[in-house]
Amino acid sequence: MAADRRYFFISGLPRSGSTLSAGLLRQNPRFYAGMSSPIASLFDSLIAQVSAGTELSTMVNEEQRARLLRGLFDSYYADRDEPVIFDTNRAWTAQLPALMRLFPDAKLICLVRDLSWIMDSMERQFRQNAFEHTRLFNSGAERATVYTRVEALAGANRLVGYPWHALREACYSEFAERLVIVEYDLLAQRPAEVFKLLYEFLDEEPFEHDFNAVDYDAPQFDAQLGLNGLHRVHQTVAPRPRQTILPPDLFERYSKLAFWRNLPNSKAFRIVAREAADAQGAVMPPPTHPVTAPSN
Repeated sequence: MAADRRYFFISGLPRSGSTLSAGLLRQNPRFYAGMSSPIASLFDSLIAQVSAGTELSTMVNEEQRARLLRGLFDSYYADRDEPVIFDTNRAWTAQLPALMRLFPDAKLICLVRDLSWIMDSMERQFRQNAFEHTRLFNSGAERATVYTRVEALAGANRLVGYPWHALREACYSEFAERLVIVEYDLLAQRPAEVFKLLYEFLDEEPFEHDFNAVDYDAPQFDAQLGLNGLHRVHQTVAPRPRQTILPPDLFERYSKLAFWRNLPNSKAFRIVAREAADAQGAVMPPPTHPVTAPSN
């Protein structure tokens, strides 16, 4: 492994372009990026094993803990030759204090999207796999109706609610300046400009990406979730307007939760629509009308 290897992180909300971004980033021969890795789970489990109250807590000092945690990354990516690694997981925004101790120069790309369209996307996946009981829901009561499904996903420790809370915490943390928030609609509409800004934020040399030749799929992973096609991306990056399948009251409720469009006193950089931009945000045109949006 190269001694000067850099680690970056992809995080944010589900169904917001993290897999698409990884598929694009890996076009650069200097970069490696993929879908969610197991490192974040191993990271948290290792900390739990040596924390107060365990028999190992007095046997592993702080320096050793840091080496063990860093070793997770070095071991997992030992067979990669690329000097820049992007590790993807929605949990990283909740682990910033530890992450920044290990990688003081690391930066996070946080993909976001209106929660109403995230819920719409998840509901479409559910209906497309009508003969499968996806593992996203813990009981028949949770998966019973669109209302119970959306409510379950929005729980504070569930697929959508957890990263939403974690990202909001990160935006107001002392490490907020290490984050760049990217709106999915803008990535779909103007990918070249968004990636130019990303490269500037990451302090990496520009690279000409092919936004008409994206390749990423994870059929085996999606099959064990019971959601075929969850991580399959379109070959061409482009907006794909559609009408929502959510009931109007659900759509309206979750469309009001895009906190990143108004982040007073946050140092997080934002690639957002013009009406939401400020001194820390890139000026971009507004996204599509709120009743239609690109699909994954």
